[in-house]
Amino acid sequence: MSRCPEPATLRLWWAPAAHRKAFHVHLAENYIHGQWVKDHAPAQRGDSINPATGEKAAQFVAASVQEVDAAIACARHAFETTTWAQQPKLRSDVLRVFADRLEHNKAQVVQTLVQLNGKLQREAEGEVMASISELRYYAGLARNLFGRVIEMEPEVYSHIEREAIGVAAIIVPWNAPVTLLVRSLAPALAAGCTVVIKAAHQTALVHTQVMACLVADERIPAGVINSFIEQDIVATQHLCAHPEVDVISFTGSTHVGKQIALSTAKNLTRLSLELGGKAPAIVRSDADLSAAVRGIVGGACVMAGQMCTAISRVLVHESVSADFSAQLAQALAQVKVGPGDQPSSGMGPLIDQRNQARLLEEVRAAAQDCRVLLAGHVPDDTPRGGAFITPSLVATQDLNSHFVQDEIFGPLLTLETFATDTEAVDRANATRYGLAASVWTPDHRAARKIARHIKFGNVWVNAHNRLFAEIETGGYRQSGFGRLHGVEGLNDFMETKHVFMPCND
Repeated sequence: MSRCPEPATLRLWWAPAAHRKAFHVHLAENYIHGQWVKDHAPAQRGDSINPATGEKAAQFVAASVQEVDAAIACARHAFETTTWAQQPKLRSDVLRVFADRLEHNKAQVVQTLVQLNGKLQREAEGEVMASISELRYYAGLARNLFGRVIEMEPEVYSHIEREAIGVAAIIVPWNAPVTLLVRSLAPALAAGCTVVIKAAHQTALVHTQVMACLVADERIPAGVINSFIEQDIVATQHLCAHPEVDVISFTGSTHVGKQIALSTAKNLTRLSLELGGKAPAIVRSDADLSAAVRGIVGGACVMAGQMCTAISRVLVHESVSADFSAQLAQALAQVKVGPGDQPSSGMGPLIDQRNQARLLEEVRAAAQDCRVLLAGHVPDDTPRGGAFITPSLVATQDLNSHFVQDEIFGPLLTLETFATDTEAVDRANATRYGLAASVWTPDHRAARKIARHIKFGNVWVNAHNRLFAEIETGGYRQSGFGRLHGVEGLNDFMETKHVFMPCND
């Protein structure tokens, strides 16, 4: 095990509590052993780009492998030597105060999130408020972690105890950097783990602002919270392969999730993975087509389609397909694409121009394999240098099509038709993904039957993307394993121990 270095060894900076405010921060930095790392080489600095303008919006400091080693060592030392894991009331109150500070500073976090991520103002506000709710939910659960006892024979007891697993690594993507941090961090801290967090460089400053709301609490022992930023993958690979990491919580692509699983195999590190999705929306012939169109447009264009649960496939009954496809194409064409801070915008930009070019190429390729009902393009009235693209809709019946099988991660939808509910189920299940789906029908019995037979971890009826702190979410098949949110969200961060205790000697 690596030794947790002294502050002087790392040459870290520690500010008095009065100055550790989230919104005096202009540079996203790494946080190790209770201190912000201030000493770094100029080559470690990088730029975060505003996707609506293509201009630099913030700077970050990328961590070295040595700093990640120090973070892991400090997390292990804190777990083994402090009473953090045995103080549920303290952990509960830390989460409660974290929620209060985040709510107090919500406006600044939202503003930074819009600037760095590109999402709409209302989407950013919803993300931050959902995170505050999640923190308060797990603050309550932290005080309700009970085991059980059974008397197997007279005065012979078996105690079943629930305890923190140890050091948790949390790898956070850029597309929802507040929610996807908190939904792993809150249960990890509630369980009593110490943590090492890897933040996405694109949204590093908003991550630093959120972290500052947490680490301002001087009751947290040094080393319990550690966080680093990386633009490359070397330090993250080192984190995932490290034998002192007990559990990894990762949200991201299936491809990267598989790489993480391979890197952890020799250590048998526990994994919680929420991976890619190819969410279908099944529209039955009896559906309210206008309501379904509104819901599907919202479910597809959220975060510009850069969400693993966003609708990417629309399966519609053949008897209403002509009317529905016309309505859907028209509604998608009317989505106002623009900067997230403009009230008139109905969808923000993609995360960067590289992904904009990728999506434009996908639209061009679709013309070769599918019937293009609406072709996405770069709008003329958006800022030059922004990563904007309008929604696309393509029709296909080919289940082997790339557009049906692969996660596009952008506002490009496929339209397929079906003749029976059985065919709709078969089509919905015809990909390797199984994260989210929705069913649109007033017939609740039919909806329940479809929901039972489709292999997805989240199924909404006449709605999409309804997520709650209290309700578990997660994927089937190659969309990952483990559950986030809810009581089960604690499971990946806890161990079950049997203590046998005869008292009749």
